[in-house]
Amino acid sequence: MSEVRRLLVARGRVQCTPHATVPVDRCGFCVHSARVVVKGREVPSPARAYCSRCRDTSPVDMAKVEEIVCDDLSGEGFRSIANIIS
Repeated sequence: MSEVRRLLVARGRVQCTPHATVPVDRCGFCVHSARVVVKGREVPSPARAYCSRCRDTSPVDMAKVEEIVCDDLSGEGFRSIANIIS
């Protein structure tokens, strides 16, 4: 994977763009959320799991996510996965 941003979760929120923090739950539905870190282990984000062909990933409890691995390098911010999978 190319460059990514690692967004630490603080009190249930992440710094999505320089000017906006968002609830970490929102990352579970964002196309830029590549992976999440739970208990120190990286797993596919729910958003990417929705798009995968095999769909054999385990559900992710977003309340337990410690960090988001985000591929939004342009500063677009949240973009719903629903626009892609619908």
